[in-house]
Amino acid sequence: MPRNCIRRSPAPPVPVFLGLIISTTIVYLFSFISPVVGWRPWPHEQISNTTALEFGSSKKYEGSSAFVHLRYHMGPVLTANITVHTVWYGTWQKSQKQIIRGFLKSISAVDGKHPSVAGWWKTVQLYTDQTGANISRNVVLGEEKNDRFYSHGKSLTRLSIQSVIKSAVTSRTRPLPINPKSGLYLLLTSDDVYVQDFCRQVCGFHYFTFPSIVGYTLPYAWVGNSATQCPGICAYPFAVPVYMPGLKPVMSPNGDVGVDGMISVIAHEIAELATNPLVNAWYAGQDPCFPTEIADLCEGIYGTGGGGSYTGQLLDGEDGATYNMNGVGRRFLVQWVWNPVLNYCSGPNALDQ
Repeated sequence: MPRNCIRRSPAPPVPVFLGLIISTTIVYLFSFISPVVGWRPWPHEQISNTTALEFGSSKKYEGSSAFVHLRYHMGPVLTANITVHTVWYGTWQKSQKQIIRGFLKSISAVDGKHPSVAGWWKTVQLYTDQTGANISRNVVLGEEKNDRFYSHGKSLTRLSIQSVIKSAVTSRTRPLPINPKSGLYLLLTSDDVYVQDFCRQVCGFHYFTFPSIVGYTLPYAWVGNSATQCPGICAYPFAVPVYMPGLKPVMSPNGDVGVDGMISVIAHEIAELATNPLVNAWYAGQDPCFPTEIADLCEGIYGTGGGGSYTGQLLDGEDGATYNMNGVGRRFLVQWVWNPVLNYCSGPNALDQ
């Protein structure tokens, strides 16, 4: 959750997404804002312009409440084709990369077996900008950058994460393309890298780079592999923390507890980046320093009836693995997101849709 944050009013969308010219005053204000990690009250407002993407009228109210209103604050959302550029920081196995690439490719695989990752993304597509344009259905895997020699060390702060991204887009050899209109930058740290507040408070977060550091305002997310540091927290329910006695871990669908746990966090952050890239679009609460976004509202909910320490109704494969969505040749366990039409958390594996 952002700290030491200066309150600011939501800004209208810039003509070219995220703009290339930002005033010194705005840069100064942004320098006090930390990346977005959410808290968990629940909204109830609806949005319009969702006829083509509606899911139905059944109501189970997973996570629903009238305490907090999810509202649109007039900022830009990602309506153009979304390209995810990946930075692999640290030591990664080929098999681990294939699992994560498989998930990213599954988001737009519309012919996937039901319940599918693409079906999950349809909920994200319900959100619009002030022109009425919906979030793009197209999410593609862009360029990749390997930082296998830990260019910024094995202990990263939130600010140094932006320096890692800067190195990736300004490298002399095969730099990542700078795409301020529809590019997302996904920084993934291996299980031997510690990131500020990792495990204690966050498993991942998203924000945007400061022009004073990178030269552009680029939306990015960081997600860490918790396999050796806190698997019971960030890889739940494939691993269970000691403070939850009586619960048994379930079998991960791709045979890698750390990476399978990362998938849901990656999904969480990409959904929020698409709907709130500059922290002035879709969120609940009055203060952008403490936003509750569409995935925060459904923290820990993976199926019908989910809430608290109960994940909800999941699927069990013949091999004993637990999942809730099908991807391209793989299965995944992905947290639900808030559905603004139904006014509660929703996913493609819901039993009532």
